[in-house]
Amino acid sequence: MKLTYDPKYNIAYIRLKSKRGKVRTVCVTDELNVDLAPDGSVYGIELLNANVQLSADRKMSLTVENKASGESRKLAISV
Repeated sequence: MKLTYDPKYNIAYIRLKSKRGKVRTVCVTDELNVDLAPDGSVYGIELLNANVQLSADRKMSLTVENKASGESRKLAISV
């Protein structure tokens, strides 16, 4: 999984797996698109107006949490 942010266009992309063919983009809201493979699996999630969505708590960080082990790690995000 990879999170990228383009400050010029204010778009973030959460890539869940590498694209291996054509994708279909589904517009969920004005600020959220989902890329789907022909079999319906999700390739990635695009966040438009990303600086607002990623910094909703104004802490500018991403927390990765393992629910099974209870471990979590906070990563700083620079947007």
